[in-house]
Amino acid sequence: MNTKSRLLGMAFAAADTLLELDAEGRIHMTLGAGPRPGGAAVDAWSGLRLTDLVGKSGQKPLADALAAIRPNERPAPIDTLIVCDADHVRRARLRLFQLPDLAPAVSCAISYEGAAFTLAVPEAPTLLSADGLLNRVRGSLATGQSEVAVAFVDIPGLDAPDEAHQRAAARVAAVLQASSIDGASAARLAPERFALVRPADCSLDIEAQVRDAGAAEGVDLAARTTQAALSGGAAGPSVRALRFALEACIKDGGIDGAGVAFSESLKRTLREAERFRAMVKARDFTLEYQPIVDLSTGVTHHFEALARFGSHGPADSIRLAEELGLIEGFDLAVAEKALMQLRRPGFGLTRIAVNVSGASLGENGYVDGLLRLTAAAPEIRSRLLIEVTETAAVADIEAAGRRLTALRRAGIRVCLDDFGVGAASLDYLHRLPADTVKIDGRFVREITTDQRARDLVSHLVEMCADLKMTTIAEMVETEAQAAAIRELGVGYGQGWLFGRPALEPVLTAPEPVTARRRGAVAGWG
Repeated sequence: MNTKSRLLGMAFAAADTLLELDAEGRIHMTLGAGPRPGGAAVDAWSGLRLTDLVGKSGQKPLADALAAIRPNERPAPIDTLIVCDADHVRRARLRLFQLPDLAPAVSCAISYEGAAFTLAVPEAPTLLSADGLLNRVRGSLATGQSEVAVAFVDIPGLDAPDEAHQRAAARVAAVLQASSIDGASAARLAPERFALVRPADCSLDIEAQVRDAGAAEGVDLAARTTQAALSGGAAGPSVRALRFALEACIKDGGIDGAGVAFSESLKRTLREAERFRAMVKARDFTLEYQPIVDLSTGVTHHFEALARFGSHGPADSIRLAEELGLIEGFDLAVAEKALMQLRRPGFGLTRIAVNVSGASLGENGYVDGLLRLTAAAPEIRSRLLIEVTETAAVADIEAAGRRLTALRRAGIRVCLDDFGVGAASLDYLHRLPADTVKIDGRFVREITTDQRARDLVSHLVEMCADLKMTTIAEMVETEAQAAAIRELGVGYGQGWLFGRPALEPVLTAPEPVTARRRGAVAGWG
């Protein structure tokens, strides 16, 4: 075998097709097999420009590469689509080289990747929502997949309104769905952001698939992907933690490193969940007590118990507990501490309100637990008020209503917290049994400067009076606000004007707006 034959064999070992182009980029010599199924010869390419062989999106990059090529330089390979026929294309990698002795002719080696695929626009599949994606993750972990991954795919420019981009988007949705773990576990999180569940060891090149989907419609798409692996099988991480982490990732809006962000957010969420469980178990939090006064007398009526978590913000900790299904245990722990305060010597006249999340009313556990905590001394129940917070978390309002009724029958009073004027608030007022309504502090803040806020509070007070409910205005900070809410008929006030939270209920209070008996505590009625 001569040297020329050996060199030709080596060339074909590294490529499927060899071409030589003239100075105008036209093919004048061909060797090897073409991209069509069955390996048809490429003789028919003679006389065509090389750019005629590729899809629309690849023509300009290839033309630019040909114009810039210089002898003995080795430009980067060009990934593109070769047109097989009217209905099929095939992914290929082109390598260009110019020998000084043959210039201006250019040598081109083509390597085909994967099978030819159709140009027909697929019907866009229905992709999952973020919740649906998380359910698929949970299902995959619970059914024996020891390790799966969530791959995030961002495709800038995909949401352009023209018809070509819309067709490309349909192709992208189809290829991502087909690449998911069961062919049905891809989600669209935003117009240009996708995610899919797939085996953690899957090596399928998602970015190349997206690029090909765009090229088939003459659209240049460049996907960016990141991936987060999740381990655990049936005992893996809580789907609530997954949801919390995914929502945080989506909310951050960062396209780069989405998978890394998700993975870190998930780890952080699970650490915080474990920390919260340990804190509740050890009762490693404190309660501070803020007075609520009778506006007609200035007498301290009762105190609200407010949880404090050291360096951790209470709002963030409570939201995490609600999201991860840990709030019921915490709500009971708060009630337990407040009851210990009520039983201390010298506090026999004290009345305390404790918060309970609407999420804790989703099962019987909270009500049963609270009744057990007070079973040894049921008379203490008359000194306890339950403030229902986060009413939006009430999934079954009828069932929650029955549980609150059980508490009221046992002698525990009920307050609806942060009451506004929306349809949801009115629905809760109609369907959740309560003795007291706490008016959202946003209205109180503006009551001296905004006539609409004043009118809204006035109507709320009248409505509650008709329903035989008392009212509390929160966030009262000035004498003018106190005078305004008193004039409108609000029964009770809470805010820095009357006292800041303290480690123990302080029965004496600052000098009232109107004369008050210092140290006196009124009854609930």
